[in-house]
Amino acid sequence: MPKAHYSLDDLKNLPKKHDSFVGVDSDGCVFDTMSVKQKDHFHPLIIKYWGLERCEKELRACAEFVNLYSRFRGVNRFPALLHVFDLFVDYPGVKASGVALPKLEALRAYVNSGLPLGNPSLKAEVARTQDTELVRLLDWSLAINADIDANMKPVKPYVWALQALGMIRATSDAIVVSQTPEEALVKEWNLHKIHDFVNLIAGQELGTKAEHLHVATKGKYVADRVLMIGDAQGDQAAAKKNHALFYPINPGQEEASWERFCKEAYAKFLDGTFAGAYEDKLAEEFNSLLPEIPPWQH
Repeated sequence: MPKAHYSLDDLKNLPKKHDSFVGVDSDGCVFDTMSVKQKDHFHPLIIKYWGLERCEKELRACAEFVNLYSRFRGVNRFPALLHVFDLFVDYPGVKASGVALPKLEALRAYVNSGLPLGNPSLKAEVARTQDTELVRLLDWSLAINADIDANMKPVKPYVWALQALGMIRATSDAIVVSQTPEEALVKEWNLHKIHDFVNLIAGQELGTKAEHLHVATKGKYVADRVLMIGDAQGDQAAAKKNHALFYPINPGQEEASWERFCKEAYAKFLDGTFAGAYEDKLAEEFNSLLPEIPPWQH
């Protein structure tokens, strides 16, 4: 029976059965859920909890850029929200609208606190500080989880992702590496009966993606035998921080990216020809799709 909860000890003591290791992101990578979660759940609740109905169009433009169409895609919800608000307060017409701008001091302090960013640590900070803005932040975060759990319709995995996971399971140790809350990840992977394709599911409660890779692979695998698969530059950065390899699932080209992985890239990873020119070409193509500066600032 698949586990419903994983600890840092589970991650650290993950059995090594193969000489290669693959970490794979979930939202937007295995599942086509990024747009649905952001547009139908995250963004409406930002508008609701911060009373931004008068500037819904402007808020959505900022939120969609950060969470879907930029190099910030896939980051933890709290730094993502901070970046959304930093763009929003300077978005053309927002200040002139007279809408009450979000207060960012408490959010910024939490994001920069060094704490593992997730509801457990945020609850502790609310209890410690009694800060009203942190209370609002926690209420928003809990509401997102509840809304997705209750109202989001199941989204099937990408067809080629399923084939890839089957190939990976046969020859590599594998885990989910994600900044989504663990409960939602376990539910989704169980729902689609693909939990057994991976050895463990690591969500935001176990730290950052870079920390997931570090804890799971340190002292077990040679660096060029570790591969991270993801659809965001945060996945790429996590791989780089651990001197691991990175295979991108290009936003908007997900099935084609998975097909290329199955037909070409995974074999190169296994035979040791992935690093170098091949990986560099993939990275250049991927990074060109995710700008840092929003179009309205050009």
